[in-house]
Amino acid sequence: MRNTVAAYFLLTSLMGIGTAAGAECPPDALGTSRTIVVDPTEHVRLGAHQYRESLPLQDREVVLTFDDGPLPPYTTRILDLLASECVKATFFMVGRMVRGYPSLVRRAYNEGHTIANHSQNHPFTFHKMTVEHASQEIEDGFTSLRTVLGDPNAVAPFFRIPGLLRQEPVERYLASHGYMTWSVDFLADDWTHIRAEEIARRAIDRLEAKGRGIMLLHDIQPATALALPTILRELKARGFKVVHVQPATPGRPKTVTEPEQWALRTTPAHSQFWPRVVATANPESAAPTLPAPNPWNFGLIASRDGVVKVALAPSAVRASAREGGAPLPPVPLWPRRVSYSVPVEAHVLPVPGAYNFRYSRVFRLPNADKTKVATRKPATTTAGPGTGSTPAPAKPKDPAHTGSVASATSAPRPPYPIGHQFSVARPLPYGLR
Repeated sequence: MRNTVAAYFLLTSLMGIGTAAGAECPPDALGTSRTIVVDPTEHVRLGAHQYRESLPLQDREVVLTFDDGPLPPYTTRILDLLASECVKATFFMVGRMVRGYPSLVRRAYNEGHTIANHSQNHPFTFHKMTVEHASQEIEDGFTSLRTVLGDPNAVAPFFRIPGLLRQEPVERYLASHGYMTWSVDFLADDWTHIRAEEIARRAIDRLEAKGRGIMLLHDIQPATALALPTILRELKARGFKVVHVQPATPGRPKTVTEPEQWALRTTPAHSQFWPRVVATANPESAAPTLPAPNPWNFGLIASRDGVVKVALAPSAVRASAREGGAPLPPVPLWPRRVSYSVPVEAHVLPVPGAYNFRYSRVFRLPNADKTKVATRKPATTTAGPGTGSTPAPAKPKDPAHTGSVASATSAPRPPYPIGHQFSVARPLPYGLR
């Protein structure tokens, strides 16, 4: 609630930026470096996040895109900020939002931004709905935009699938109708309800990591409206250039580009991922030699005196230093070279201790040398008739608790559990790991 109130106050306090900067761009504005005109029929899918092609951008160039709008006052604030820096962007609008706020759609178009489609109702089921249902969402979105703007050519044939939940039948439908499917190159995660500072940090850091690309933001989020000034300021300080994208028309020819500029990455013809042939020092040698494995690799050390030292630890518990005493020497993790010496010709090796195995439960055997001392409880008395008291009747003794021999009619006692019993579902105690 506090963040929402703070957002409203900040937005209202800076509402006059767009009107002040609408007449003329200031000399230190970020600006729009260039415009790329694309033909949707030649490149039907864009965005390195999901596809193998993206826009033919140069290093340190970025395209700003906004989804899910329009929604005042956040879209209004974003348009003001873009106008103050003379930056052009692409808005992927939802049809029902367009019907609700047509004035914002007209303002974005009149200020030179590209208006594109983001479906009619923004369903999160595009990846599993039928093509007929998806086509209705797509066409209804275009119809809403064209009706509000009053000019079919004012809407770019660009479409971004809601939630980026793609499926090939829908993508084929879009391509067959001349619509370019837009994905993204990197995200700012502004729909996850994070703080404005974190949105700006992720956007700039991921742009720096990519070097260029299509940035995805949402103009219906209050945190995005608060983060945009920082994003624009950082773009200017770090030397990034904003690029505007428009569709080709009969009066606006496409930008001349090379096919490799659209490719996400190119692989040289001579490169080979696997297997890779490693060139040796003497390629003409018919019998290559490999170094023999070292005994150190197996925890064994070859000795001259005819014995092999086996790497077994003498104990699982290592004595700890007392307070004020000298620190103990460090112990290597594995293998531990200890003083167990075994002749080379020996046929019997030392038996590993129990600490080399994992036990789910440890049982202690009864100590036969320890004698049991029987204790007798004082007899309880019960009040009887008259002046005296009578002792309570004694309970019959249970042979299982007294150690006496059970009668022939009693069930045999199960044997005492010894050894280890594996129980995968129950974790080991910390001290026994």
